[in-house]
Amino acid sequence: MRTRDLTRIGVPALLVGAVATLIFSMSVRVHPVSASNAQNGQFHIQKDCSDYANKGLPYCTITVSSLPVQIPPGVIGKPAAGSLVVYDQPANNWAGMLDSNVVLYIGVGNWATGRCTLNPDGGSGLCTFSDGVGQLAGFTARVEVTYTPTASNPYLFSWDGTYSFNALPPR
Repeated sequence: MRTRDLTRIGVPALLVGAVATLIFSMSVRVHPVSASNAQNGQFHIQKDCSDYANKGLPYCTITVSSLPVQIPPGVIGKPAAGSLVVYDQPANNWAGMLDSNVVLYIGVGNWATGRCTLNPDGGSGLCTFSDGVGQLAGFTARVEVTYTPTASNPYLFSWDGTYSFNALPPR
């Protein structure tokens, strides 16, 4: 008889505890590390645009990054092996400028969106990024673009500016 009374009282109490635990666990939000730890600073990238210039492919490969953990350098000619800047619009629009939406792509589920505008001479410009997902969640940046060719590679550009990773607001 006692076992039956305990079962009658214990089962509802167990169900209430399980429901409370479920509700609590659904209310806790987990953020990516880069988004939950706000950080900011100076930002430098060098990108190689030889595939863009020679093959007409809509991207440049990042070869140097001051944020190698968040934005790892890639391998020229191997777009799956590192970070890319992917352009939505080709150069030579009506004003002779490159004015394009861009994606800073570091892998599946890890990218940031922005916009780049280059002067008609292609030697300077501005890129801004407004947010991202995955490792780049909460990422913003404002960088000046400079044409920085070398004797061995005439397709190099540098980005120099500021960046921040901001904590994501609760949903």
